[in-house]
Amino acid sequence: MMTNLDVFSRGIKSVRTTQFQRNSDIHTMAWVVEPGHWEEHDPFLLMAHDHMRSGVFGIHPHRGMETVTFLIDGNLNHYDSKHGTGVLHAGDAQWMTAGRGVEHLEDAAKGETVNLLQLWVNIPSGQKMSPSRYQDLRKSDMPVIHEKGAEIRLFSGSLGDKASDTLNIAPVTMAEINMEPGAAFKYEIPGSYNGFLYILEGEGSFGSDSTVGKQGQVLWMGSAGTAERSEIKIEARSGMRVMLYAGEPIREPVVARGPFVMNTEQEIIQAYRDYRDGKF
Repeated sequence: MMTNLDVFSRGIKSVRTTQFQRNSDIHTMAWVVEPGHWEEHDPFLLMAHDHMRSGVFGIHPHRGMETVTFLIDGNLNHYDSKHGTGVLHAGDAQWMTAGRGVEHLEDAAKGETVNLLQLWVNIPSGQKMSPSRYQDLRKSDMPVIHEKGAEIRLFSGSLGDKASDTLNIAPVTMAEINMEPGAAFKYEIPGSYNGFLYILEGEGSFGSDSTVGKQGQVLWMGSAGTAERSEIKIEARSGMRVMLYAGEPIREPVVARGPFVMNTEQEIIQAYRDYRDGKF
């Protein structure tokens, strides 16, 4: 029988290989987290892996969620109706709380093809109309944990005695993990969290059953049941770069239409009305 001091070792419940699709001459993308599986992926709504050049997206609105952009390669220009402009460089991230409403634009630097991940995180109903907020998370400013043969850069959440000061509404852990061949360690996360790993480079084994994963695959962690503490075992079979995301499920209805994510159809209608009326 487990006690509150025990750490539950999680397994991997599913492995899926992402499939890139060509949307235009300047944009290819793959779903890492497919939209529509709200309960299964809670609190995560979707995640896209994009390769794009300038001009793919115009200025567009959001309400009721947080967007998390991680730049794998290239330079990304950003415009936000609340906070102005900025540039993300390779290894940086951007955490935007859309809240009650914001307009923004993310665009590749001229002449470049950028490689990026964008995650949408849900917000609890009582906080969906929070003020918008925008945070640049610079690679050089993030806490870094060194294990034998492994470097973990913490963009959100905590690990051991290190914690990120990133502000997010739904509690979320986000980490970039770089490992040498043969390196192994255990990443501890709260037992109540739901989470997944996405392998950017290399190959490794994951979880209590040493499930094999390789570049381009997304691995969802199994449940920790009622355990308060849990961990996921990660071992690199080659040089490996992997992203880890885990968060507290919200367990509320999701109604998503375009760039808005609310709890009811009426709230979606109101979001479109507010946007048309210039209230963003």
